[in-house]
Amino acid sequence: MSAASTVRGRVVKVTGSGLFRWLAFGVFWGYLVVRWLYQWVGADLLGMDPRAPLLPVETFRTLATTWDGTRIGGLFSFLRVAGDALPAAVTGTWLTIILTVVAMAAGLVIAVPLAVTRVYGGPVTRWAALGYTELIRGTPLLAQLFVLYYGLSLSATLRELPFVGEGFIPAQAALVAMIGFTINSSAYQAEYIRSALQSVEVGQLTAGRAVGLSKLQTIRRIVLPQGLRYGIPGWSNELVYLIKYSSLAAFITVPELYKRTRDIASGNFRYFELLVVAGVIYLGLVLSASALMGRVEQRVAIPGLGE
Repeated sequence: MSAASTVRGRVVKVTGSGLFRWLAFGVFWGYLVVRWLYQWVGADLLGMDPRAPLLPVETFRTLATTWDGTRIGGLFSFLRVAGDALPAAVTGTWLTIILTVVAMAAGLVIAVPLAVTRVYGGPVTRWAALGYTELIRGTPLLAQLFVLYYGLSLSATLRELPFVGEGFIPAQAALVAMIGFTINSSAYQAEYIRSALQSVEVGQLTAGRAVGLSKLQTIRRIVLPQGLRYGIPGWSNELVYLIKYSSLAAFITVPELYKRTRDIASGNFRYFELLVVAGVIYLGLVLSASALMGRVEQRVAIPGLGE
């Protein structure tokens, strides 16, 4: 095989796999968006049930009955159960995404000053930041949620606030979960950023001071822009972590993806089918997040930096 044909074959293979990936993402997110729009707007305009599956569930039911006892019948039975569960699962997926995005963004706001303090702070502030990160990283996330929800009765406090649970404002249990995930994520993100800041050459801080910048200005204008780029792989890992562990919010009654499917399964006892549905949706979210962070890393990369 010639070198040219080898290269040509490699290009075709990469292009084909990339096309399949984007097609899969298009189908996955296309259904989610259509389902959300139908539930929020379309059902009222069309005068239809917002819980309608938008899939030929009755056809699946008929085919499952016709082919009962065969593998094909089992497949159609699975599709029927999955189709019936998808409206509730997609509704829970929206809350899963909100929990993840809010915790990731708010955690970053807390993590940056924590990381800067760990690397460039004085002895007292450095030990305070270390104590915070080690306390949060050293205790289970589920225990932290229980302390906030049951121990501190944070849910009762949030319930008294106006607009909580109305419109697009989540109910108090979801807000408690957002706070818990934010606190937990901030500790892990702080460690990712700390490691990234330490990878920036110390001489750059000295050079910034030499041209008249204060220590804080040097960190903000020279060190952080480089360090945050180094931290993107860690953020990708944290984003995947948050997507999967958002399922722990179910234990404080938050109706996210896992709780929605678990509640349905407890009624029809089709745990296998429903857990597969939840697993496929989680996998789609994780792969989408990884692809998104990969694109972000490419877009913000500076030629020669980190090589």
